[in-house]
Amino acid sequence: MQATTTDTERLDALNFTPPAISPLRQAWDSFNRVTGNKWIFATLLIAPVMLFFIIWNVIPTLWMIGLSFYRYSLTLGNLQFLGVENYEDIMTDVRIWATFSRTFIWVILGVGIQTVLGILLGILFWGSKEMPGRRIALTMLFTPMLITPVAAGVFFRLIYEPSFGIVNWVVRSFGGEVNLLGSQETAFAAVLFVDIWMWTPFMILITLAALGSVPKAELEAAEVDRLPWIRRFRHIILPNGKFILMLGILLRTIDSFKTLDLVYLMTQGGPGNTTDLLSVMLRRQAFEAFDLGWSSALAILLLLTAIAFTSMYLYILNQTNKTQGEAA
Repeated sequence: MQATTTDTERLDALNFTPPAISPLRQAWDSFNRVTGNKWIFATLLIAPVMLFFIIWNVIPTLWMIGLSFYRYSLTLGNLQFLGVENYEDIMTDVRIWATFSRTFIWVILGVGIQTVLGILLGILFWGSKEMPGRRIALTMLFTPMLITPVAAGVFFRLIYEPSFGIVNWVVRSFGGEVNLLGSQETAFAAVLFVDIWMWTPFMILITLAALGSVPKAELEAAEVDRLPWIRRFRHIILPNGKFILMLGILLRTIDSFKTLDLVYLMTQGGPGNTTDLLSVMLRRQAFEAFDLGWSSALAILLLLTAIAFTSMYLYILNQTNKTQGEAA
């Protein structure tokens, strides 16, 4: 029996050399072998986002936490360790507590009114799907939410202007005179109205999303039983859409708590301290007085307050879900 020649021997006999693999192809094959592991592939996908988050969020936050324990002035350049003295000054400052109360009132009134109006208008538009011009009306209604707070602040400051503003022109035509932003009795309400005007459409959008998550079978059953709208909202809409509604309220609460641009452009915290919110005070101390240590401590306390709000909302939502689960 003759020995069979192998493929290698045949290739050697023909003096055939296989083509060399390019470095690019080798790199591509190595990449495919590495990314074949799903955990490595997921890490590669999330790595750019995590890198961006660490550079722009984690490192500045850690730097701000460390700076809050020092006395540091950007103009003088001196750096002196104080421990928790900045926090003690903030906690014992009467102005801070007054400003915190004013900010808390701003959040409660603003988010509360926006939520009530958003739910009412959302239900109105959701229940009138055959209304002529409904899409145009919704588009126009969502327009304030698309305007930047800077533009809205300048726009309404011109509207409230006592010399040529349209509000004072209308009041003057009835024999009166008003300076909404210059009076301590009306400045807070005037600025709050602009915030409500801007962000009520957001709560309308959240309400429409919550209504869209309600099972149609339950709504049809309620229609057959002719349940009143109050009972439908309480027993059908709210249990099914409460998570989306609570998420919208949470986002608006956090955003309202750190409102700065709108208030600063319209009143800069005045007249007096009528509209002086914590975010406005923080900006004034950090970028006008250049007291970075004290302002960093205040920013940390604001961050902890926002975390407390978030924890409270999540706790309420979890307790509600647990109660309903036990009832079922």
